Amino acid sequence: MATTAQTTAVRGTSSRTFLQVSIALQTLTLFFQASTAGLLLTSSQGEVLHGVGARVMYGATMLYVLAAILAWKPGGGSPRPILYSTGFLVLASVQVVLGVTHKPALHVPLGVLMFGLSVLALGQILNARRQERSRTAG
Repeated sequence: MATTAQTTAVRGTSSRTFLQVSIALQTLTLFFQASTAGLLLTSSQGEVLHGVGARVMYGATMLYVLAAILAWKPGGGSPRPILYSTGFLVLASVQVVLGVTHKPALHVPLGVLMFGLSVLALGQILNARRQERSRTAG
């Protein structure tokens, strides 16, 4: 029979994995948005793909918030990912408004910033996972 400590450790590990997957999904959707933004200039399907991608990206950002909360609460981890994910949700909301109001002079640089920040967040969490594995292996 599993002890409470073992159950909490497994739950904390799965929550961190969910957090990693959600950040990776967010990063991929932001990359997809950059790709479809280029299609806006060359193809009639670009607008449809970019619009659908915007909805998926916004959903991925909300998933990141949920994953950050779940990783923090049961595992007793740092609440910092909640702050990061909430910041991404605010940026995504601004990004949607700028896109809908056709303000490319602000929409495009904000998209680039969001992609860069998402790559950094993904790199940080993957690096932390790598360090955690090397500590337990050694």
